[in-house]
Amino acid sequence: MAADRRTPRARTSKTARSRKSQPGSRDVPRSVDLERDERDQETLTDRAYRQLEELIVTLALPPETILSEQSLAAKLGIGRTPIREALQRLARDGLVVILPRRGILVSQINLRTQMRLLEVRRELERLMARGAAERATPEEIAQFTTIAREMRRASDESDDMTFMRLDRAFNELVSQAARNEFASRAMGLMHGLSRRFWYQHYREVGDLPLSARLHADVAERIAARDPEAAAKASDRLLDYIESFTRKTIET
Repeated sequence: MAADRRTPRARTSKTARSRKSQPGSRDVPRSVDLERDERDQETLTDRAYRQLEELIVTLALPPETILSEQSLAAKLGIGRTPIREALQRLARDGLVVILPRRGILVSQINLRTQMRLLEVRRELERLMARGAAERATPEEIAQFTTIAREMRRASDESDDMTFMRLDRAFNELVSQAARNEFASRAMGLMHGLSRRFWYQHYREVGDLPLSARLHADVAERIAARDPEAAAKASDRLLDYIESFTRKTIET
């Protein structure tokens, strides 16, 4: 058997990651097995993408910030190649803009773009909620039940960071359980932009407890294997998100 040549730091990094959170934030409860299991299997590029996406979505890296592969690699403790690959993925998501010979910028937040995005998102989310209710495995059903419970807890506690992380886990689980790679691919381009827009404005015009409860409703209808109820719950969630978006224009 070949000797394990990893350094002690490398051998313990996975454990350390599971115990740490961003400064000032609170980890999603350990009962959310989906996110933890995916982190156990993720590549360095996946890890860089996940961490950078959270920094951008939560405005720790605000719009028009100039990004450097070298500084990001040092900040996250990840090599420049995974950072570069993660930035390419973020560019496809619309969260960064790569300007030849000028550098990489965090993209601006655009209200008109957000409204156009919501037109497509409503139809896709209804389709995927229905599909997830029909096709989810027993393990996925259990994960939807857990996410719904933790969403309600985040609602009760008005916990924004827990909500944001649960929202991401929920979106990824719906995409997986719907078993429609074309819808999943299209939705993947919208999730980060949507969460960033919400995070920027929710303190002014948003209702975090209501948003969390509406997400919990969708998860519960999927867990109940009721496609039509899941689709209707998805529409109610998008009704709230559209109302929220329009309020940002009025303020």
